[in-house]
Amino acid sequence: MLIRPARPSEAAALSALALRSKAHWGYDAAFIEACRAELTLDPDRIGPDRTAVAEEDGRVLGFVTLAGAPPEGELGMLFVEPAVIGRGVGRRLMGHLRAEAAALGFERITVDADPNAEPFYLAMGAVRTGTTPSGSVPGRELPLLTLHVPTPDS
Repeated sequence: MLIRPARPSEAAALSALALRSKAHWGYDAAFIEACRAELTLDPDRIGPDRTAVAEEDGRVLGFVTLAGAPPEGELGMLFVEPAVIGRGVGRRLMGHLRAEAAALGFERITVDADPNAEPFYLAMGAVRTGTTPSGSVPGRELPLLTLHVPTPDS
């Protein structure tokens, strides 16, 4: 599996992957449609949001974004193709995110997590620090998590 920078031309395909991955959790079509705008990648943000894809044999398996500036960033999106959930793609993307964040001088990464993904992030070392309002569904609260980034020399 290769982790590489995403290309702006992949924005539509990555957005579609995000929606498929979100739907994996059993949300209905109306809920997924409510999330569409928030899960749509802007080609102009691919570079600034440090979007990276996991790829195998030319097929994109997942992607992650790291927004913000040191010392605190935000894991904006981490989505994995439903057919490969459980194969370690998310773990590899988190490893990439951590390494990149450490190299850039980030100390903390916040995550507005889907409740179904919270156990994954906790297993990756994040801690729950509160809740945050959903950007897609009024009145819905999401777990707010913080991942501390070790310094390169620690």
